[in-house]
Amino acid sequence: MEFEETPEQSMLREAVSGIVAEFGHDYYVRAARAGKKADELWSALAAGGYVGVNVPEAYGGGGMGISELAIVCEELGAQGCPLLIFVVSPAICATIITKFGTEEQRQRWLPRFATGDLKMSFAITEPDAGSNSHRVSTQAKRDGDIYILNGTKYYITAADESEAVLVVTRTGTDEATGKARLSLFIVDLDSPGLTKTHIPVEIVAPEKQFTLFFDDVEVPADRLVGTEGEGLRQVFYGLNPERITTAAFAGGIGRYALGKASSYARERSVWGVPIGTHQGLAHPLAKAKTEVELARLMTAKAAWLYDQDKEAGEAANMAKYSAAEAALFALDQAIQVHGGNGMSSEYGLADLWGMTRLMRTAPVSREMILNFVAQHSLGLPKSY
Repeated sequence: MEFEETPEQSMLREAVSGIVAEFGHDYYVRAARAGKKADELWSALAAGGYVGVNVPEAYGGGGMGISELAIVCEELGAQGCPLLIFVVSPAICATIITKFGTEEQRQRWLPRFATGDLKMSFAITEPDAGSNSHRVSTQAKRDGDIYILNGTKYYITAADESEAVLVVTRTGTDEATGKARLSLFIVDLDSPGLTKTHIPVEIVAPEKQFTLFFDDVEVPADRLVGTEGEGLRQVFYGLNPERITTAAFAGGIGRYALGKASSYARERSVWGVPIGTHQGLAHPLAKAKTEVELARLMTAKAAWLYDQDKEAGEAANMAKYSAAEAALFALDQAIQVHGGNGMSSEYGLADLWGMTRLMRTAPVSREMILNFVAQHSLGLPKSY
């Protein structure tokens, strides 16, 4: 077993960290609060080839894997800049198109993923479906050389800055089970009949959330990704990278919070000694450090399994669960160590709480992960 990163991975981590550090958490928050995008940071990373590390070399990408994309995401989180667009665009969309797209689709989309010229959103969640993908009701009906889409998608990240969206639709029903037969389509976000409404959320982030409405949206048949009716398999091929990169972001936020907390605890002095002297503060931080590092190990394991084409579902879910829990605990302890200053904008901690708390719920809730582990890892009866 090898626990050290490869030289290439270490260089990648150092390079990305250096770029993101030039922007920092203050830049991220200023952009978010001003309603702006983090375009300068995205462009700087794109110029180095770091937004396309997982795109195959044949299409202009780095030819690496989800392990390397997770490194990019972790270093963004570690500088207090967790850009969610990395989860939906390179992690989910580029991965699915690489695996299931036609050669024409790969030639059309992947080079632009590689350069960062393209951002693509991902749309699966619906108001009445939640975590139950079998209840997806957004329909795509074929009409000659086009499909016509109707339905609603909910909490779609960065739909205002993406060029297209990869949409999960219902194209039929399995007669034996009554479950939906799913199909995926690449839909231009400026398509006639497609409208979006901003969903205000209490999260400080440059990316916004939207409801998408599809009203007789015409999509060319060549925008179908993979085989009609087999979309569920394609979706899960992209959702494991989603869980892994979310876990990587959480691990980075945990590192960020612990760095802030330990520095403050060494420098802040009360009653003549640094506050970090006291076990009431030192032990919770030590516990948080332990939990963050354990989560990072599981994240690395999940990414390695995925890149080796091994079964990664269990590890990806466990990584996301453990990293979200660890990051939230670390951030909460960092805020506590800072006392009243923990709520001050100057110290750059409380403004990450909404994002970090979200990771307990999305992209899959902790309860659904525990359901998965109970059923698939422990062999317990299905609960739903």
